[in-house]
Amino acid sequence: MKNRTSKALVTKKLLPKAMEYLENHIDFQVAGIDRYPTKDEIIDRIKDKQGLVSLLVDRIDKDIIQAAPDLKIIANCAVGYNNIDVSHATERGIWVTNTPGVLTNTTADLTWGLILSVARRIPQADRFTRNKKYKNWELDLFLGQDLEGKQLGIIGMGRIGKAVALRAQPFHLKIVYTDPIKLSPEEEQIHKASYLPLEDLLKTSDIITIHTTLNKETHHLISKKNIHMIKEQAILINVSRGQVVEEKALAQALKRRTLWAAGLDVYENEPEIEENLLSLDNAVLLPHIGSASIETRLKMSMMAVKNLVAVLSGKKPLNPVNQI
Repeated sequence: MKNRTSKALVTKKLLPKAMEYLENHIDFQVAGIDRYPTKDEIIDRIKDKQGLVSLLVDRIDKDIIQAAPDLKIIANCAVGYNNIDVSHATERGIWVTNTPGVLTNTTADLTWGLILSVARRIPQADRFTRNKKYKNWELDLFLGQDLEGKQLGIIGMGRIGKAVALRAQPFHLKIVYTDPIKLSPEEEQIHKASYLPLEDLLKTSDIITIHTTLNKETHHLISKKNIHMIKEQAILINVSRGQVVEEKALAQALKRRTLWAAGLDVYENEPEIEENLLSLDNAVLLPHIGSASIETRLKMSMMAVKNLVAVLSGKKPLNPVNQI
């Protein structure tokens, strides 16, 4: 039965099935159809709303939250929620939810897509071939790196980090990880991974993948101060949050070849990208598609709208990130 006592704002259209679910359960308005709404547009349209569905790029700050006196829930269609002022929402008694779990395998798959693409220089070889530069087989054409026997260093051993470790086992890699919370001996055995402090992981790993959350401690976790610790022939992969890596320092290391190559799906000032990265042939750059499979993005959309409808129906959300 459709709830006609509450209204919601959706910052931008979700996938069709999720929009259909909303239409069947609640009255709502879409702030942006073919573009993301501005902050002022969200503030103007949220005033009489009890619910908000936001996307990762929407900065839901104190001003927006205060503009909606009756707001009960901010349902973020993403696993991360650093785009939301959760503290202020909690003070106001507003639920904040996310979409955890459903994108673990998809993001781990993309991580491995980046590892293989960077190690074997696949995008560069593809461009070379499309530009009709391929004339003959050459012994030294697009020489990449083998993976077997190398060390994989995983920064952040949560759901995605663990999934990446499991996918590493057939490649016969030595797996190490760093995380504020060490795995149990049983989990370390399952994932064939051993703990190292960050500095030791950076110094010894051939491939480094980043899967940590973004917070004060992880902002610029890889920075000008420590990027020189990474081996010259190493590969750095970031599919977490762009601000975890100091982008200018990374571009400089790649340009000087003190770091062999990098694969990035996220950027420090997204969607802006450090200019030097764009011209570097040893950087593979993706447009934040870590969870971009048909199945996963639909699951994310459905989880977000179901959290919204649950709260506006007087129930607890399925995936709260705060406690009210």
